Amino acid sequence: MEKDIFEGNVKERVLLAGVYETDQSGKPHGDKMTEEEFQHSMDELSELAGACNMEPIGQVTQRMERINSALYFGPGKLDEIKERAEKLEAGLVIFNDKLSPSQIRNVQKVLDMPVMDRPALILDIFDKRARSAESRLQVELARLNYLKPRLIGMTSALTRQGGASGSMSSKGAGEKKLELDRRRIDHRLAQLRAELKEVTRERETQRKKRRGSRMPLVSLVGYTNAGKSTIMNAMLRRYGRPDTEDTKSVFEADMLFATLDTSIRRVSPGISSDFLLSDTVGFIHKLPAGLIEAFKSTLEEAKEADLILHVVDYSDPYHYEHMRVTEDTLRELGAGHIPSVMVYNKADRCMPAIEYPKRADGMRDPELNRPSDCVYISAKDDESIDMLLGVITDKLFGDQVECRFLIPYDKGGVLNYFMDNSRVLETEYTEEGTRIRVSCRRADAEKYTIYMI
Repeated sequence: MEKDIFEGNVKERVLLAGVYETDQSGKPHGDKMTEEEFQHSMDELSELAGACNMEPIGQVTQRMERINSALYFGPGKLDEIKERAEKLEAGLVIFNDKLSPSQIRNVQKVLDMPVMDRPALILDIFDKRARSAESRLQVELARLNYLKPRLIGMTSALTRQGGASGSMSSKGAGEKKLELDRRRIDHRLAQLRAELKEVTRERETQRKKRRGSRMPLVSLVGYTNAGKSTIMNAMLRRYGRPDTEDTKSVFEADMLFATLDTSIRRVSPGISSDFLLSDTVGFIHKLPAGLIEAFKSTLEEAKEADLILHVVDYSDPYHYEHMRVTEDTLRELGAGHIPSVMVYNKADRCMPAIEYPKRADGMRDPELNRPSDCVYISAKDDESIDMLLGVITDKLFGDQVECRFLIPYDKGGVLNYFMDNSRVLETEYTEEGTRIRVSCRRADAEKYTIYMI
C-alpha cells in the first residue's frame, strides 16, 4: 500500500520552497523566525534533502504576512515555481512547513507534479535509517498517522465521487481505492499499536532491572548531529569494560539523524562510580509530532535519567536555537526538571586549543541566561572526555561516601531505606543482623551512624 502511495517520491533533483512570514513593515510576526533564522531553516531543509539522497537544485521563497491557507504560496508564486521546476528538470518540490491535506491537494493540482512537506521528508529519512525492530515499528506508526488524512492528495489516480446517491455503487474507482487504503491503514495502525505496546512493556521491564541495580543513568540528548554518539564512543573507548558488550561502539557519522536507536552502555571509571550512559535520537526544528509520540517510549530514557548531558554543536552559529528546540522537547516529554549539564561540543572548531577543555560550574550560561554547569569540549580530545567524566562523577557521586553498616533484623525499615536510596555494594547475613557495604549520601551516613561499623 505505502509503495504505490509514495511511488512519485523517487530520489531525484528537488526544488525547495518556503514562506517567510512578516508584518507590513517586513519584520517577523511576534515569535516567528527572523529572516536569518528563516534562511537557516531553508539551509537545514537542504541538508535534510541531502540526507535522503536527493539533490537540491534551488530554493524559492516568498515574503507574506501569513501563509496562504489554500495554496501555501500566492497563486502567482506557484506558477513561478512550476516554470522553474520544469526549467531545472526537478521531479519534486519540498516545502519548508507542514502542509494540510487540502494544501497538498491544491498545490499538486497547480504544479502538476509530486510535492512533499518538511515532516514527510523527516519521516522519509527515519524510514531509511531505522534499524532495530522497535524503531521500524515506531517510524511506520508515525508515517501512517501522517499519511492517513493526506491520502486524497497523494496520487493523481483517484477519481472524484460520481452521482448524487450515497450508495457505494455510485462511487468512482478512485474513491473505492481511497476507502480501501484507509481501511488497510486503520488495520495496520491497530497492529502497530499492539506490537509497540508489547515492546514498551519489555522496555519497562528492562528499566526495572536497571533500577534494581541501583546504577545511575546518564542520558545524552541534543539536536541532531551535535556529537552525542561521538561522545558515547569516546567514553566507551576510555572507560568501557573490556571484552563486554559495553565496549561495543554505536554508529556515528557527520550527518543528520545518523542514529535513531537508543543505545545504553555501562561506563566503568571505578567500582563504586560506574554508571549507565544512553544515546538517544536527536531533535530538530519542526520535528513531526507523530514522531515524538511514536518514539515516546524510547525518548523516555531521558525522563528516567539521573543526569542529562545536553550536547550542543558549539561551532554552529545557530546553536542557541538548537538548544531551545531541545529544551522545549524535553519539557514536552516531562524531563525538564532533571539535573543537566550543558556540553558545548566541537569547541576545537571555534576556540583556540588553550581555551578548551573548560569547565564552568554554576556560572550563568551565556546562551540560556540562567545558572548552569557548562563544559566546553571536543569529543575527539581525550582530555575533554576525562574532564567530562569528572563532571559526571561529581554530579552523580560528589556527595557519596562508602560505608559499612550492621543493621539488626528488627530494623528492617532502615535496611529498606538503604536499598531504595543508596547503591548496595555488598550484603551479608549474620547472627547479629545484615551487614551491608553501600555508597550513600553523606547525610544518610550521618543520620544512621549508630549502625556504622
